[in-house]
Amino acid sequence: MPDLLLELRSEEIPARMQRKAAGDLKKMLTDGLIEAGLTYEAAREYWTPRRLTLDIRGLTARSKDIHEDIKGPSTSAPEQAVQGFLRKAGLSSIAEAHVHSDPKKGDFYVAHISKPGRAAEEIIAGLVPDIIRDFPWPKSMRWGSASAKPGSLRWVRPLQSILCTFGPETEEPVVVDFEIDGIRSGNITYGHRFLAPGEITVRRFDDYVGKLEAGKVVLDADRRKEIILADARNLAFANGLDLVEDEGLLEEVSGLVEWPVVLMGEFEEAFLAIPAEVIRLTIRANQKCFVTRPQGESDTLSNRFILTANIEAKDGGKEIAHGNGKVVSARLSDALYFWTTDQGDLPDLDQLQASAEKFGLDLKKPLDQRMARLDHLNVTFHAKLGTQGERVGRIKRLAEELAPVVGADPTLAGRAAVLAKADLTTEVVGEFPELQGAMGRKYALLQGEHPSVAAAIEEHYKPQGPSDRVPTDPVSVAVAVADKLDTLVGFWEIDEKPTGSKDPYALRRAALGVVRILIENRIQLSIAELAESHVLFVHQSMQRPRGGAIGRGMREFKGRQVGAEVIDLLAFFRDRLKVYLRDQGARHDLIDAVITPQSDDLLQIVRRVEALGSFLDSEDGKNLLAGTKRAANILAAEEKKKTAVAETVEPALFRQNAEKSLFAAVNQAEKQAGEAIQNQDFSAAMLALSVLREPVDSFFEHVLVNDEDLSVRANRLALLARIRTATGQVADFSKIAG
Repeated sequence: MPDLLLELRSEEIPARMQRKAAGDLKKMLTDGLIEAGLTYEAAREYWTPRRLTLDIRGLTARSKDIHEDIKGPSTSAPEQAVQGFLRKAGLSSIAEAHVHSDPKKGDFYVAHISKPGRAAEEIIAGLVPDIIRDFPWPKSMRWGSASAKPGSLRWVRPLQSILCTFGPETEEPVVVDFEIDGIRSGNITYGHRFLAPGEITVRRFDDYVGKLEAGKVVLDADRRKEIILADARNLAFANGLDLVEDEGLLEEVSGLVEWPVVLMGEFEEAFLAIPAEVIRLTIRANQKCFVTRPQGESDTLSNRFILTANIEAKDGGKEIAHGNGKVVSARLSDALYFWTTDQGDLPDLDQLQASAEKFGLDLKKPLDQRMARLDHLNVTFHAKLGTQGERVGRIKRLAEELAPVVGADPTLAGRAAVLAKADLTTEVVGEFPELQGAMGRKYALLQGEHPSVAAAIEEHYKPQGPSDRVPTDPVSVAVAVADKLDTLVGFWEIDEKPTGSKDPYALRRAALGVVRILIENRIQLSIAELAESHVLFVHQSMQRPRGGAIGRGMREFKGRQVGAEVIDLLAFFRDRLKVYLRDQGARHDLIDAVITPQSDDLLQIVRRVEALGSFLDSEDGKNLLAGTKRAANILAAEEKKKTAVAETVEPALFRQNAEKSLFAAVNQAEKQAGEAIQNQDFSAAMLALSVLREPVDSFFEHVLVNDEDLSVRANRLALLARIRTATGQVADFSKIAG
């Protein structure tokens, strides 16, 4: 079967766009081919900085003939219905339709449509120009004299040539001929624009790849990455160094070169006084280069870096490496200035005294000065939630409240909360925002802060994603939870909650972060109680009457009144917990069976799910589940029929020993399970329920629930209700599958 080769060659495509663009090209063309009635065996996309390529194997040479009958309206239908049928069938007049008869429905119109198949070349020639015109680039441009014409072609960079060949391996492929804005398809491509810029005539994909390689172009992006990584490791090793690997940078660099040539540059050793993170980010952001470290070291860097050129220079790359070294040194000179400036006194110290007194800051310390400035400048956090300084005050109070619960020193937690945002006003973080927290930790250690305080300044942002680790130091835990909970409570208060796929303030991530911190550190905490306390503080600190901003009122929760927004936020936390547990492999039905509207201790929910899962894996658990569900189903059916159910079980009405045994077992299980739950021993609660297995089975084997005596029936239904109540202390068994 024939193969299709398509290459769209242009000036440089931005590296960040290449992988997606190649994927979009593959999807758009293969979808179009299938819609046109063609099939294919395999398709793969490739990309370099100057070309998008598609290799489609085993493409059918022609689409099938189509024969279709389209049923129309009755021959007596109104003209409007007839005209609609003609449009649908593509007929010009009703005379082109046929009349069929039905014994029941009478005569009606039918259109017999026959469409001959089309050659694949014709289909491709029609598809590709449309794909090029409609290509979903994030940004595109017009160029040349044609750009002034309405509807002229737009592309990410000027499109220079189109290669499109089609044919089986055993025959000479043909050029699929089409034209778009003066660019006609052909079988010609070009090699590396400096090293081999001449024309290359191509037949099919295999010789295309080989000829490009000879023309100093490595087509496969993954292979370019492998070449860069291997050569960088080897060059570093040869110089007694280790490469500091960076997958994101490797992906970007592979999209900047068609013929990767790895070189080593260097900068002055004096710049090694700058923190390693700052050096690495400076070199990465400005020169797209990798840094190295002495072999066996983990924290220190060397003054050598690895760069990737796109040409083979006659001098072996010495001038290229030297030029990059000069630029890197200039950028590091700026970074050194930022680093030293951040450790000096601020010029406006005399204006910061009020802020220092408010937060108990020591203006002899650089990081304290930066926090005082953050407050003094009234930097806005959110228009409806006040300044960063006000927010820090809220986080401090909440961290101090949380500290005893998580095992932290309240004084250290308060100090860490006060300094947590201070580095936002530093020069280094202003240049490299991704270093917020990390620089705060370094500056805190330099001014002699407690190690837990310094750690919390960096770690309170964590976790920032599902693969990021959670903080474990108690001080870090207190500040991290306080920071995230303040964000959530605040945005819930102003009714700025996530909707659909929109979550501009990353509130889902914040809630999932709290979930992970509490669960993975095995911390018990009443979310509702803490949130309600913080809501009250937010209103007081912002001098806003409760309910005045939103007016959603109060709701009853566990016997006391809490804000409606707290109930809503609690439901949001439970949803995030479900996501977390499902990602951990927990059964969704067990989660639903355990979570109730009153559940606000996330760790307790997890322990219940774990205990319930283990119990249901046992023989006792499986049998009790079946019996309990049977009892629940009978009760539900009778309650729906409004059958009388006694308020309490009356032993005097028992007629069978199985009733007596079940009643005794329920009393025992209910009492023991309740005590176990009070002690938060959910495994013991499950064990207490396991004694119900045999008496429940015996009851259903020997006892007819719907006895003719209405009082006996009501009593037996009450006994089933007791089973539901006893097991309901642990979980809602009716929600469990099986």
